[in-house]
Order: sequence, then C-alpha cells, then structure tokens
Amino acid sequence: MMRANIPVYEPFIDSNEQKNVLKCLEENWISSNGEFIQKFEESFCDYTGANYASTVSNGTVALHLALLALGIGPGDEVIVPALTYIASVNSISYVGAKPIFVDSDIDTWNMDFNKITDLITPKTKAIMAVHLYGNPCNMDSLVKICKNNNLLLIEDAAEAFGSYYKGQHVGTIGDIGTFSFFGNKTLTTGEGGMIVSREKHLIESINLLKNQGVSKQGEYFHSVIGYNYRMTNICASIGVAQIKKAEKILAKKKQLTNNYQERLTGYDIKFQIDENDSINSYWLVSILMKNEQKKDALRSFLKEKNIETRPLFPLITSNPMYINKHNYNVASTLSKRGVSLPSYPGLTDEENNYIADCIIEFLDNS
Repeated sequence: MMRANIPVYEPFIDSNEQKNVLKCLEENWISSNGEFIQKFEESFCDYTGANYASTVSNGTVALHLALLALGIGPGDEVIVPALTYIASVNSISYVGAKPIFVDSDIDTWNMDFNKITDLITPKTKAIMAVHLYGNPCNMDSLVKICKNNNLLLIEDAAEAFGSYYKGQHVGTIGDIGTFSFFGNKTLTTGEGGMIVSREKHLIESINLLKNQGVSKQGEYFHSVIGYNYRMTNICASIGVAQIKKAEKILAKKKQLTNNYQERLTGYDIKFQIDENDSINSYWLVSILMKNEQKKDALRSFLKEKNIETRPLFPLITSNPMYINKHNYNVASTLSKRGVSLPSYPGLTDEENNYIADCIIEFLDNS
C-alpha cells in the first residue's frame, strides 16, 4: 500500500530493536555502561573487518576524536572535499587545524585525487576522504599520495556503511575511520557513531578522550582534558539489532537503486558512477539534472506529488566561516544540479515505481 506522503528517508525498525531497548530499561542499564556497548563494537568489527572499534555519541564527535587521537591540531592543514556535509570540515576547525578544500570528480562526486598533490604544503598533516552518499573514494590513489607525502589518511564513512573498495569495507583502509548512525543513515541507533582503526593505541586514546579523560590510576582522576562523547547502552542495543539485518537493508537499497537506474535509462539525467572494483551502499540515491533550474523544477513537481527530495549538500565555501576566493567548479555544479530521492528499506516496490513514473512524467513534459 502506498502512503499519502513519501519521505526521503526513514529508519528501518522492528521488534528486535524494541526488545533490546526494553531489556536496557528493565535492567536499568540506560547510560554509557551495559552489555550492548561491547556487543555493538564487537559485531561492528566482525561485519566490517576492523581490528578495533569504539562507540561514540554521534558521527561528528567521531571525527573530532579521530583528529585528536592522530595528533592533528593548530598549525596543521587537512585536505577535505569542498562538497561534503559540513561536519567533515567543522571537525577540522574544532582541533584548530585548517581545512584545505579540493574540487570533486564529475563522475564519482568524490574528491578529485588528481588535484590533491598541488594542495600539499609543509603544513599538510592529513587527507580526509569522504565516501559521499555511500560511494567509495579511489582509495588506492589516496593511500599512495599519503605514503609518498608522509600524510595521515582519515576516512569519513558516515554515509558509507556497507560500502567496499576492492573487497575491503571502507573506513578500515586509512589510519582511522568514522561512521554515523543518525536516524537517516543505512544503519541507525537514533544518534550515534563509531570509530575504527587497525591501531590499538588510537582506539585506547579515543576511549580515554570520550570518557572525560578518566584514568585507571584512581577514582575521579583525569589524566587529560576529555569529553563526554559516549554512546548510551540504549543506542548500542538498537545498533546490535540493526547490524543483524544489515544485509537485508543493503539488499533492498540496491534493489531500489537498480530500479531507478533501469527506469530512468535514456533520460537526460546522471547517476553517481562507482569506482572500479567498489561496492556502493547507496545511502541516498541521487541524480544530476541538466541544470539548477531543472533540479528546482523537478523538486517542486515531486513535492506536488507528495514525494520528498533533498538537494545535494551546498558547497562548503558557501558558508560564511569557510568562504574563500578559490573556484571549485565541479563541486559547485554538482551541488547546484543534484537531487536525492527516497531510497530507504521500507519503500515499497509500488512507491519506488511511482516515484520513477513521476520523474519520467516530468522529463517527458519539460
């Protein structure tokens, strides 16, 4: 049955999440201690192949802690895409470092690795790779650039749970990786995040920082200035239930994406192109219209049909904190022309086809 209004995204929750949350409430383990914290970290490592993982309160603080653990701070520069969600860039500012923006690739929509080397200076400390909308970056090229220039590699995989590059889950390739579990993400805990690394000492540093810097030397002894960035047991309990049905969620999202692509073949629109040997989890299925006017007109048309959409992220340098004189022509055109469509697991085949029919109707008559 088709709903009167189709949202762009909604979480895929069932009785298993409810059962786990109820267990937390019944046992009074509702804060940052409890059995589900460790279970979620362990199951996340099992699924992604990460060596070590640490739960945190959201994806933004995951990036903040990752930068801190890597020793990035004032005077350092971090290369980051000009087209991303602002949390990627704000986290760099939190630690006092300077974001250096790189333009996008017109096909994958990710950072253009061919333009990175020219941005490297003696102050460059790291590259932050953002797997935009679930599409893996060209990690071979980024790893090579980092090795050749002695740089750290951070993976912002907030939108890319279930995405793989050459058989390896994204987030586990660089020095450190971060994930978000906000309500609109592929895997959700309501609010929440995860940090993964193959280096035990980095996760130990993160565990110290996220817990107010509490040291094992004694009660209420704080060895560093820390933060209250912990995930609750309730959120972790939802994550444990979610990851058990990850394959079902990802399979449905792939099905929806394939249907959009097949139905809209031959029309004057473009989808993201995946890197070779990568698997895109398609967090949001997004299309590129001919121009900004067509994008705005399509969104208005779909709104009249009770279909919610979203524009692509605005260019980071359109925000007053990050304005500069450089041109990011590809990122700018993607931002202006892109629109994201409903693509969540609860979307029915009927609704999926209805949305495609509406887009075709618009394109045939415009």
